[in-house]
Amino acid sequence: MDAKRAAMVMAELEKLYPEAKPELNFRNPFETLIATILSAQCTDKRVNIVTSRLFPLYPDAFAMAKLEPEELEPMIKECGLYHNKAKNIVAASRALVEQYNGEVPQTRKELMALPGVGQKTAGVVLLAAFGGNEIPVDTHVFRVSRRIGLADGNTPEKVEAQLREILEPEIWSHGHHLIIWHGRRCCHARKPECERCPLNDGLCEKNMEEK
Repeated sequence: MDAKRAAMVMAELEKLYPEAKPELNFRNPFETLIATILSAQCTDKRVNIVTSRLFPLYPDAFAMAKLEPEELEPMIKECGLYHNKAKNIVAASRALVEQYNGEVPQTRKELMALPGVGQKTAGVVLLAAFGGNEIPVDTHVFRVSRRIGLADGNTPEKVEAQLREILEPEIWSHGHHLIIWHGRRCCHARKPECERCPLNDGLCEKNMEEK
């Protein structure tokens, strides 16, 4: 797909989801970081339920760092992968306290040095907490971008690089949310609702191939 067609795709998604925005609940960079770690292979709705109980008890890195992973596990079990998530959240909180006086760093390199923080999580934190111009690739962005033809990379990192190349920088951040919303509301993993998709009319490469 060329840049012109990619811009048309994003314009159609903007018409469909003008209210697209983050669906995780957070109030500050620390909550953004923890919620994003918890969101791996878990719905935002479930994460929001868990963090609504967790954050009042452990509102910052100093409080979270005092926990042992085994103490955190039962509080986040609903989010899945809770052994690793608890281990990473506690370790990341301790790193924030020891290295940054409890503050979340604002560079990709520093974020990705924290336990449990990969490229996607770092991108989400930079975008949502600090207003950075990012286009993080989660499972929805990876699936939808490849399916409709915006990218064909076989890893999230490659897809992110391709999206950065084909989309204008001013659309990256909002485009990230548009693609996620489309993946959650129409372009589902198992049964995409192609019959009602506005990209069905000559913009989705998957649909064009099937025709």
